[in-house]
Amino acid sequence: MIITVGGLAGTGTTTTAELLSEKLNIPYISAGFVFREMAAEKGMSVLEFSEFAEGNDDIDKEIDKRQAEKARQADNLIVEGRLSAYFVDNADLRVWLVTPFDVRSKRISDREEKSVEVAKSEIIIREESEALRYMDIHNIDISNMDIYDIIINTGTFNPENVSEIIIQTLKVI
Repeated sequence: MIITVGGLAGTGTTTTAELLSEKLNIPYISAGFVFREMAAEKGMSVLEFSEFAEGNDDIDKEIDKRQAEKARQADNLIVEGRLSAYFVDNADLRVWLVTPFDVRSKRISDREEKSVEVAKSEIIIREESEALRYMDIHNIDISNMDIYDIIINTGTFNPENVSEIIIQTLKVI
């Protein structure tokens, strides 16, 4: 079973992937995991590699490629990443998580110990930048939900319920 879990910052993709991994006894990988793996291969810290990756579209492409390769080689895997549904062509279920902007802002504010207003401002800048990059690099419109099998509002459901919705969905596909 190959499952992709995507969503914008603050929607709970990592929490969801971790819970699903635990409940289904399936390993998970994330774009962040692959990023750290690539940094280690270059003998760089994550911060050094992050600076190296800035403005280097090949790093983004390589992360996407590696996630897809890992999924192709696995019988069971949860792939967490904003664009994973587009690159993991053998996914059995593609999940997208949504959450109201104010809820995402509060979550990020709490997680990163910054004000809600600063979090809101940073989210807007980051998401506009990412949307342009995704279109420029991959010709992907991140706002197009057609590729997803299920879209869940994590502002309505707690992480336990979100994972249960996905598990119940797996029973009917």
